[in-house]
Amino acid sequence: MTTILLTGSTRGIGAAARSALAAAGATVIGHGSRDGDGTIGADLAETGAGDRLWAAALARAGGRIDVLVNNAGVFEAVDPDAADAEWAHVWARSLAINLQAAADLSRRAVLHFRAAGGGRIVNVASRAAFRGDSPHHWHYAAAKAGMVAMTRTIARAYAADGVLAFVVAPGFTMTGMAEEYLSSRGDALLADIPLGRVASTAEVAETIRWLALDAPPSLTGAALDVNGASYVR
Repeated sequence: MTTILLTGSTRGIGAAARSALAAAGATVIGHGSRDGDGTIGADLAETGAGDRLWAAALARAGGRIDVLVNNAGVFEAVDPDAADAEWAHVWARSLAINLQAAADLSRRAVLHFRAAGGGRIVNVASRAAFRGDSPHHWHYAAAKAGMVAMTRTIARAYAADGVLAFVVAPGFTMTGMAEEYLSSRGDALLADIPLGRVASTAEVAETIRWLALDAPPSLTGAALDVNGASYVR
């Protein structure tokens, strides 16, 4: 039985991924903003939250986790003309949740996997890591680009120890987090997607499931795009 720690498991891509992984027979330890419904609560904006979450999940798993999926994230706008304090706050929060917490969890996972003979890390980044984002989301693109670089560093450094690391890079996906932004863009957004629609949470979840459970080891370090050909590289 494969045991998976999945962050941001209570809604959107995370909820869909939790269902897909459980349906495939995995034991999923979920994370949300608060305890409940089988999830471990943790505010990933807090310093050290990733370390505490890992320890709680490891205890719940009985001492062995096989896969870490870093899915939790925030997509909050800030205008470059905003007050300095607001700008700094949004940047700090975005980097803390979208990158630092994922880094802390990945570090714990690497140490655990090396001692246990291997494991997998699946980091949910974004198309924004490669093509940038809106003028109000510099921080989001920067954090997700950092996640990609971190994942590839892990893949190169620890493949010989059986530690595999992958990136999922969705474009716009029909989730609650992005719904308001999607509705504000309307037809202009769809015109930029050759497929003619945004990705579904089920499509991204299936990509996560495959990387977590079935992808061949030689794929380690790869980033898989799920964006309807809105950005190809």
